[in-house]
Amino acid sequence: MVGTCLAAPSAFADDAAGAPGDVVEVAPLPSALWIPGAADAQRITYWSIGPDGDPALSTGAMYVPPGEAPDGGWPVVAWAHGTSGLADHCAPSLVGPGLPERDYPYLGRWLEQGYAIVSTDYVGLGTPGVMPYLDGKVEAHSVVDSVKAARAVDESLSNKWVVVGQSQGGGAAVITGRYATEYGGKSLDYRGAVGTGVPANIELALLPLGPGVPPTAIPAGLTSYLFYILAGLRSAHPEIGLDAYLTPLGAQYVDAAEQLCVHEMHEAAEGVIVGDLFSKPLNEIPNFYPLLVDYMGVPTSGYDRPLFIGQGLTDIDVPAPSAFSLVAALTANGEPVTFKTYPTDHSGTLIESQADTIPFVRDLFAG
Repeated sequence: MVGTCLAAPSAFADDAAGAPGDVVEVAPLPSALWIPGAADAQRITYWSIGPDGDPALSTGAMYVPPGEAPDGGWPVVAWAHGTSGLADHCAPSLVGPGLPERDYPYLGRWLEQGYAIVSTDYVGLGTPGVMPYLDGKVEAHSVVDSVKAARAVDESLSNKWVVVGQSQGGGAAVITGRYATEYGGKSLDYRGAVGTGVPANIELALLPLGPGVPPTAIPAGLTSYLFYILAGLRSAHPEIGLDAYLTPLGAQYVDAAEQLCVHEMHEAAEGVIVGDLFSKPLNEIPNFYPLLVDYMGVPTSGYDRPLFIGQGLTDIDVPAPSAFSLVAALTANGEPVTFKTYPTDHSGTLIESQADTIPFVRDLFAG
């Protein structure tokens, strides 16, 4: 595998923009951040597309299984990670996943199947700008372009690939599934997507928010996700003037969302009353709902490859009705979706679903 630096990290912001998937830098990944069983691991910096449609930098990591690659190269699983935070120091390729005790064994099982793993941090996380949290099209570009970049770094990787994701990454995986063929072009052979704990129709939950709504505290996890959504939205769409709709307390928490990683954000959000954050109803923002749908809506049509969605019935981070409504719309539109539920919570679904997703992915590559 190539380990040559193609550009200095300090030069990122000044580099001439490249095409999506062009590699800027390759560096060895510290061994503490390796997926168990990996034969090699690298951190990559590459060009992708930002929320304004212009070139933007993303980082990520790539892991290769042991042994000799099969004919055609190692099939690729692109991993879309869950919420880790918005600040650069929260990037998984720098500090590892938010839940290493869960994610490393999970990813190790994919590696054991003979897949190379490519994991994007997403545009803005570890690179200039604020990560546009839950901006599905930006996440999809980040995922697709990470596969392009990884194949440019290591010729042992196949052009055949799937995307797998959980939570924020579950939504990213599903939306990537909608755009993967378009964004990947002829150089990649996209086969399908797996999303667990998929946040869908979340934009509907934002519409009623305003002074006193809701009037009581909600689970801290959901509140912290809201802070990340507002921070990402404020950065990606400065034209809406979001700060004018926030109280000083609200602005304080949205500012904090740009700096705190997920566990610290959850702690800070404990007991916060969301209705105290707003000075005006968010639905007074002009064209707010269409903007939200474009920013974070999960498409319900246009999928050209199979899609697996897994949902925990006791999930309180992404409650089951979110997935039920998405799958109902996909099914009504005749989309190629497989849906499974699990009698467990958010993280439990990721783990339990592998009994179904490993054979699902195996069939995708065999097809």
